[in-house]
Amino acid sequence: MQALCGSHSSDISSLCRGAFYIIRTQLTSPEKLFCCWASGFSSTDSCVHGSFNSRVEPPIKLAAEKEETKSVFTLFLKKQGLSKELAARTITRSDLFINHLVSRIHAAHRSRCLVVRELTNLEVRDTLIPYLESLLEEHGKALVNMVENFPDSLVKEKPAEPVSQNRSNLNSKKPKVVSQVIDTGLAADLHPQLIYLIELGMDHEQIKGIIRRYPKLVYDSLEKKIKPLVKFLLDLGVPQSGILKIICSCPQLCGLSLFANLIPTLTFLKGVGVDKKQWAKVIHRYPSLLTFSRDKVQAIVDLLYELGLSAESIGKILTRYPVYVGYSVEDKLEPMAKFFLERGFSIEEVGIMVSRSPTLYNISFTKSLIPKWEFLMTMGYSKFELVKFPQYFSYSLEERIKPRYALVTECGVKMRLNAMLSLSGCDFEKALKKKRKKMLSNEGSSGADSK
Repeated sequence: MQALCGSHSSDISSLCRGAFYIIRTQLTSPEKLFCCWASGFSSTDSCVHGSFNSRVEPPIKLAAEKEETKSVFTLFLKKQGLSKELAARTITRSDLFINHLVSRIHAAHRSRCLVVRELTNLEVRDTLIPYLESLLEEHGKALVNMVENFPDSLVKEKPAEPVSQNRSNLNSKKPKVVSQVIDTGLAADLHPQLIYLIELGMDHEQIKGIIRRYPKLVYDSLEKKIKPLVKFLLDLGVPQSGILKIICSCPQLCGLSLFANLIPTLTFLKGVGVDKKQWAKVIHRYPSLLTFSRDKVQAIVDLLYELGLSAESIGKILTRYPVYVGYSVEDKLEPMAKFFLERGFSIEEVGIMVSRSPTLYNISFTKSLIPKWEFLMTMGYSKFELVKFPQYFSYSLEERIKPRYALVTECGVKMRLNAMLSLSGCDFEKALKKKRKKMLSNEGSSGADSK
């Protein structure tokens, strides 16, 4: 018991901050408190405005879920070293906390609660265990005291630490940030960073997704980083709706400095030929482009130069396929070049293939490249055909290449790779009939001449 009953920490997390204190001043009984909390918050139906959802869970269903919650929590306490008697005493003294746990279950399974279906034991356990583990990590020995004194053990949240805090401190705050957004339904006091994104038009689900993946967002400077980022993107021609998509796709951008990161990156890319007029499209296609260091981008550019590509070609590739910047030189680009060099292609020919089909580097070795290469060797095409049409590797082997080659072989004609694969179904049939007709006509003429 001593292992878990020491002096508790001063900060439980922001999961109930704001919303819980308001509720507590308006509701006098645990039952009312629980019904309000379990029903969830929204802008039109919340305890913040002095009202709460009148939907009440059926007593039998509620009792069953409460008992299962107690069972899960009891087992969790036993795993932490408490005896059966001490765990049972803690459960008895923690009715409000048990109600809070049930409310989390309902929040996580709202759609099922709406149809008044009793949740399964597995659903209850899968919802509660990760949350209890996060509380144990946060409170340690003080967990039991916090639970038994809930909610009186809550204190005001500490002020946010400066942006320069180390990564371990940020990681320790992750459960707090996530629970604040998820538990309160965004109805409680929010960080100004989140309020700003909501004002831009970001919905609650998008906010939740961002916080889960990048909780550090609420510690990034609103005035020095997030607002300058938005203005920067607007100035480049990105529409506001596009900015929201970019932040949702790559929220790490909110932590970058305009002058130390974003502008130098774009300036460098402009220098290697990326079309400035296409900046909005480029960033929208691949927002992570702005997160890479100059050394990372330089390594990609250097390899493309080594393949013989001109600055103009490199600029076009990075403009149309900015994902290139995210490729690993050692794990992806160099092995691909080596693959073709080992099969007799010159470095210049590899460069031509890359410039003609930049997506070549996005093809899986084992699942696509090697099987298609091996089948190509059975078709009798020369290496030169592949240099002219490297897009061959982008077509499905089973659904396009093999069936069309079989038809060409059956008709006894020959077709270039380009004509065989790139034509639409109707055009391919027309071309095949035309070649077949021409072949038969030539054979007829040859027979008449021989007579």
